[in-house]
Amino acid sequence: MPLRMSTLFLRTLRDDPAEAEVASHKLLVRAGYIRRAAPGIYTWLPLGLRVKNKVEQIVREEMNAIGGQEVLFPALLPREPYETTGRWDDYGDNLFRLRDRKDADYLLAPTHEEMFTLLVKDHYSSYKDLPAYLYQIQTKYRDEARPRAGLLRMREFIMKDSYSFTVDEAGLDEAYAAHRSAYLKIFARLGLEVVPVQATAGAMGGSQSEEFLHPSPVGEDTFVESAGGFRANVEAVTTVVPEPLDYTNAPAAEVKDTPDSTTIATLVDVSNQLLPREDRAWEAADTLKCVVLTAVVDGGERRQFVVGVPGDRDVDLKRLEASVAQLLQVNGEPTLEPATEEDLRKHPGLVKGYIGPTDFSSGTARAFFGEESQTGLPFFVDPRIVAGTAWITGANSAQQHVFGLVAERDFTWDGVVEATEVRDGDPAPDGSGPLQTRRGMEMGHIFQLGRKYAEALDLKVLDENGKQVVVTMGSYGIGVTRAVAALAEAHHDEHGLAWPIAVAPAEVHIVATGKGDEILAAAEKLSSELESRGLEVLLDDRKKVSAGVKFSDSELLGVPLTVVVGRGLADGEVELKVRATGERRNVDVADAAEIIDDQLRSLR
Repeated sequence: MPLRMSTLFLRTLRDDPAEAEVASHKLLVRAGYIRRAAPGIYTWLPLGLRVKNKVEQIVREEMNAIGGQEVLFPALLPREPYETTGRWDDYGDNLFRLRDRKDADYLLAPTHEEMFTLLVKDHYSSYKDLPAYLYQIQTKYRDEARPRAGLLRMREFIMKDSYSFTVDEAGLDEAYAAHRSAYLKIFARLGLEVVPVQATAGAMGGSQSEEFLHPSPVGEDTFVESAGGFRANVEAVTTVVPEPLDYTNAPAAEVKDTPDSTTIATLVDVSNQLLPREDRAWEAADTLKCVVLTAVVDGGERRQFVVGVPGDRDVDLKRLEASVAQLLQVNGEPTLEPATEEDLRKHPGLVKGYIGPTDFSSGTARAFFGEESQTGLPFFVDPRIVAGTAWITGANSAQQHVFGLVAERDFTWDGVVEATEVRDGDPAPDGSGPLQTRRGMEMGHIFQLGRKYAEALDLKVLDENGKQVVVTMGSYGIGVTRAVAALAEAHHDEHGLAWPIAVAPAEVHIVATGKGDEILAAAEKLSSELESRGLEVLLDDRKKVSAGVKFSDSELLGVPLTVVVGRGLADGEVELKVRATGERRNVDVADAAEIIDDQLRSLR
């Protein structure tokens, strides 16, 4: 039976929802694919469910093709496994926690590494049982602080997560390659462009990691490409470090009065007036900007630290978050934010607008600035701050800066961090040319987890020598609901959606226009002929609905091929329209079913 518009649970909207920011959010709501239930939580309506299910089926088929076996875990899980791995605390406020009537702690799963690990532990004990590839397509929960953009950032979302279990790293390499190949096939079948890029593992842990990003101006991720083939998320880009300089004959640093120089721009202007250079003018890149940041760690504790970066660069908090946890010696990934006025008041040695290197583990900075400048805060620097480089920076005294402060001679640091933005033209770390930045949506992420979770949960098997070894794991995720949104972003125009045929809610949309019974009868007959060929049909059989409304709805809904049965029927013709290209042609109604079948075959 066709999907009949006369009975379909569907109400299209002419106006964009007030809260919608991006095209996919606007169109999926207007076209009746989803409805908002709460911030970051959506109801799937019949047409939307059909699209989502088709995405899932493509994922399922490709996972099965590499030997994956599907399981399904509950979303409501006990606390204990996550406490064993430390993630009960590491997830912080992103975790939905709850208690049952007996006061036992539970969580709504954000991801299922622990449960997969324990499942294999319960079933397998020998190397002969491995490798094993297990996956599920299931609902996940994360308490996003700012859910936005419809299906792109949600509190409840659907994800395919799979895990490989092998005896050693060689098996992991094979599993990783198999999943990577499957992912490329999945996205090709979906009709969704993706770029695999190097990535950081973050809280997941592990070694090698890649993201599959869909290039899009509304994407929340930034990635880079070089002409020589280097591709990486900006969080995984490493700075090309300059060579250290010989500072044996460098002049002594000196403090100068620099009134009203609380910004890099004003400091550069004052520097060129006070101490003009003979070779060139002072630039922002000659200054050392000391930025005070706050890391919000477990329990809401606020810990301040200082990062020194060249003055022509801004701090990128996402890049910094990827590396600072280890340096601060905290669990999980702390949330970083600029220090507030209250944060700064805790450290009188910090003079806002004139902050320079203050208190280091080596004590060399204290020798220059004096004991009164000590703050006790950790101080990290950008990789461009190398021994022998000389800087203009704050003197930790109001209205004063120090000129010629030499790294390593006059100040040291507690660690080096990738803290600054990556720009177009920056050199690729592999020497393959200058980088170009692009925006993208994360569609999938694959990790070589190694033994982190297996060790924490004691997953071991006997190897071929009868010795117990810790199992090696890989983790592989695809965002199903996010893929629906990305497809809507990539395939639409000013009139509505234009689904690729692989995921469309139907393959052909028959629009019956006109008042005569013969028109509806012809539409019904054509629908039956198409269905007998195994095609999916959406039939607009609504009476007392104008042709204009029907045409608008057909463009909004985005079915790949529209067939108009209307005025042309008097001449024995129907009109075919390809939604994605707008191509139109009239065909003989007697031959329409065969022509439509051939047309759809060309779109697959």
